[in-house]
Amino acid sequence: MSPYHHGDLRRAILTAALDVIAADGPAALSLRDLARRAGVSHAAPAHHFRDRTGLLTAIAAEGFGLLAAATRESADLKEAGVRYVRFAREHPAHFQVMFTPSLLRADDLELTTARALSADALRTVVAQARHEDESTEKTEDARLTGIAAWSVAHGFATLLLSHNLDELVGDRAPEEVFETLTGLLFRPL
Repeated sequence: MSPYHHGDLRRAILTAALDVIAADGPAALSLRDLARRAGVSHAAPAHHFRDRTGLLTAIAAEGFGLLAAATRESADLKEAGVRYVRFAREHPAHFQVMFTPSLLRADDLELTTARALSADALRTVVAQARHEDESTEKTEDARLTGIAAWSVAHGFATLLLSHNLDELVGDRAPEEVFETLTGLLFRPL
């Protein structure tokens, strides 16, 4: 293989890694294979990611940033959940890596910042939905509401991506099914 300058090697490696993860899962990821795919020396990816864990951490950080952007402007919790499910469907490799802590460097600044932005987007939607004040009881209620909303959306997205809902969803858009589901679960009393 003859070495040559690659325009945006970091992005090329990330894109190739996402393709591998989407097809075969994170266990199939190899920096050497990604370098071969990008047409660069086997050591070149290490300049950007140091190692496999660094690459997976970068993927997770990118995913949390994308998720924050996707949910930030949600009008309400239901819409945030729909956007969460859409994100998972459109970015399955990111989604898989983001929520597998054993693959990541938990103390990575880019990752912790992106996670915080994503969590803040959910907290903002919860706060809008609950019109919370600063009391301890209301803060605890908002925290639990956020956990419940995340659990429902994440559970649905995980079941969807693992093909456990294929028959149940059928030809309907998964986001539409999720919206119907939340309407059934959270009817006003």
